[in-house]
Amino acid sequence: MTKTELVDKISSQAGLSKADAGRALDATLEGVKVALKKGQKVTLVGFGTFFVSKRKARKGRNPRTGTEIKIPAMKVPKFTAGKGLKDSIR
Repeated sequence: MTKTELVDKISSQAGLSKADAGRALDATLEGVKVALKKGQKVTLVGFGTFFVSKRKARKGRNPRTGTEIKIPAMKVPKFTAGKGLKDSIR
């Protein structure tokens, strides 16, 4: 499902215009990004939890040349599905 399809779905189910649904979705996604940037968790009960995980620095290989490279430590966003979401797709 693309963002446009999701906006259409929100619009039809919530009785909003497509423009309002698009702004609502953008605001929600921006809120999640801001919270994650601050290091906070975002929990949507019945859906899941978004959080930031720290990945350690490690060594890797350039697949083209085979030379060893250093991959720096970084923060990565992660998502854990909640019970309601897991149960709905079984």
